[in-house]
Amino acid sequence: MKLTVQEFYETHASQLDLEITKGAKGMDRLIKVSHIQRPGLSLAGYATRKKDHRILVFGKVELSYLKDLSQEASLKRLKGVITDSNPAVIVTRGLVPPRELIQHCREIEVPLLRTSLHSMPFITKLMMILSAFFSPKESVHGTLIEAFGIGVLIQGDSCVGKSEAALGLIERGHRLISDDVVILKRGEERLIGSGPSLNKHLLELRGIGIVNIAHLYGAISVREEAPIDLVIHLEDWNQNRYYDRVGLEERFVEYLGTRVPLYLHPVKPGRDIVLLIETTILNHRLKEMGHHSAKEFNQKLLEEIARKKNIVRKS
Repeated sequence: MKLTVQEFYETHASQLDLEITKGAKGMDRLIKVSHIQRPGLSLAGYATRKKDHRILVFGKVELSYLKDLSQEASLKRLKGVITDSNPAVIVTRGLVPPRELIQHCREIEVPLLRTSLHSMPFITKLMMILSAFFSPKESVHGTLIEAFGIGVLIQGDSCVGKSEAALGLIERGHRLISDDVVILKRGEERLIGSGPSLNKHLLELRGIGIVNIAHLYGAISVREEAPIDLVIHLEDWNQNRYYDRVGLEERFVEYLGTRVPLYLHPVKPGRDIVLLIETTILNHRLKEMGHHSAKEFNQKLLEEIARKKNIVRKS
């Protein structure tokens, strides 16, 4: 994954209220890491903790410190902090960069940008943007739906009915995130799923073709991304295969080092797969709330067996 300063600026300038300072050079530089650094200690001469390849953020404190130095001392400190390994320098609060900072950035062709945001809110937003870009990603085959606030990745062999099941869920008021290809990235706690821009809001239905869900059902029927809370795998009914009829068996699938609950649904004529998916989602929510119907039934069954054994012994 490559991200130039120019690409970053074009994508996030409005969100971060960024502007390029006059005469800035080096906009083709690569941003290689998601880390950011404020060079306070480094400006003061303690350069031991300085890291390369990071975007440097200059706030009010840094600029006030440079202002108190002579022009020669200020330039010397800046040369020890900003090197050609830094992809960019950003000044916050809409402050005017000092002449020495502009001069040094031009000499080593490190782009100098400015934002009206205060330092901490800006750094928080910037870290979130860069972390999302550099987080590990994986593409999987399937259809991602959000139903009852739960992100559901529907997988299965070709022609098993994934898109048709998704259409049935959309008809019931749920939302489409992506069909056919789902891009996974690791969030702070859960996997996040989204779709490529090429098939955004599109659903492929054999016999009909490609339909735009946002146009057919409105903007409420689609979403850009959603956490993936469970995976439902559809497969053709196999007469010789054992299917769990109680629900005690728990399966998981792992993506990007994160385990996600997996449910297996056999498909055959007469089974309302949309209703089964909705029921699976609601039952999954109950489990997360501490209500596990299968375990509760099994516990009652064991208690009943123990009670009858005691009766037999007494008799």
